[in-house]
Amino acid sequence: MPKASDIIIEDIDYDYEDFDFRTPIKFGGVALDKATILNVHVTVRTQAGKTCRGFGSMPMGNIWSFPSKTLTYDDTLNAMKALVAKIAKITADCTEVGHPIDLNCQLEPEYLKAADEVSKEQNLPEPIPKLCTLVAASAFDAAIHDAFGKVHGLNCFRTYGPDFMTDDLARYLGPEFKGEYLDRYVLTKPKERMPMYHLIGALDPLDDSDIQKRVNDGLPETLPEWIRRDGLAYFKIKLNGDDLDWDVERVVRTEQVVAKTQAERGVREWYYSCDFNEKCPNVQYLLDFLERVKELAPAGFTRIQYIEQPTARDLKANRQNTMHQASKLRPVVIDESLVDLEHLRLAKEMGYTGAALKACKGQSQALLMAAAAQKDNMFLCVQDLTCPGASLIHSASIAAHIPGVAAIECNSRQFMPAANRSWEDRFPGIFKVTDGTMHTAVLDGPGLGAVP
Repeated sequence: MPKASDIIIEDIDYDYEDFDFRTPIKFGGVALDKATILNVHVTVRTQAGKTCRGFGSMPMGNIWSFPSKTLTYDDTLNAMKALVAKIAKITADCTEVGHPIDLNCQLEPEYLKAADEVSKEQNLPEPIPKLCTLVAASAFDAAIHDAFGKVHGLNCFRTYGPDFMTDDLARYLGPEFKGEYLDRYVLTKPKERMPMYHLIGALDPLDDSDIQKRVNDGLPETLPEWIRRDGLAYFKIKLNGDDLDWDVERVVRTEQVVAKTQAERGVREWYYSCDFNEKCPNVQYLLDFLERVKELAPAGFTRIQYIEQPTARDLKANRQNTMHQASKLRPVVIDESLVDLEHLRLAKEMGYTGAALKACKGQSQALLMAAAAQKDNMFLCVQDLTCPGASLIHSASIAAHIPGVAAIECNSRQFMPAANRSWEDRFPGIFKVTDGTMHTAVLDGPGLGAVP
């Protein structure tokens, strides 16, 4: 029987925004200089007849979610937009009544069928990947969760217990979760503040010697300038994965630049993560990388919190790339590989010790994978997709409400500041960082906390 709190979807509309990047960012060997943002509005109705409108927003992220050697940027973006149109109709036509997690479980298989349809209709030489489908659907899922929280006058993270969910987690994650609900694995109140990870892109200048021509737009342009302005102590280093000498030198030099700047500021503690975007040819490359960094910059090596997705995302086709040895040195987390529970379990079997949660894969999936990973004592982090505006608030909310997540990633302030400007005065603690942290206590408003 439906709960009185259950909802049904009544109406959906969506639109797009396009933004140019301030400077290019390199993803998996491809330089990206623009983004398309999908904005979704969903109206829901409770069993008692109360209605409310929810909002979800997410970058399309086609370069990351649909990498291709044969399709152009516009090809993959247009395929995603065609898929979004189908997802909108499927979601609007949904007659199921339930909690947002229930609705997503019903809708996701239909979204995947729609992706197959688009691949055939457009004669794509490569089918739309599951990861891409999750990204295309994520703003819809976010809007449904947002509407559910708002219609009940609660932050979403207060709606994941038995008062609102009919089924326990055994339905979604297996019998070992019998009697457990998501409220066991999320915080009902966000952490007061969290450190912010700053991205050091493969194309970004580290110091003045790397700058050929300044942007001169009033924002920092070197790593020391960013550190001094924002009080940074967490750094994500993008690496190439196909040039060991370059990757090692990048980390060594980053440590030299950061150490000098932090000494001037009197800061003694800072941290790194290293992201290869699955470009390492094999696990031996990663082991060699870690060994050389430890030899050349031992202090920098000790500051590495985790390694992110070093080798190919298709785990089933690359079973030889086990991470048992590498994970003894530093946590190794899956990102692109994490598309469902099956792949989380396979990753753990292959020696991965952590998982990167992302709002762009959907609020429902992020919460379920967070519960499964915590049950398995895995390291957790939250990554963004250069998320601006409402999508950054969504991503930061996940990080602030999941136990064990140490920091928030925020790339849009560096690469897409124009998309954040209308949000800065409304959420200054999120969009204006001066002490290296985001003031996440504000992420406790109704729904996902972002009112468009």
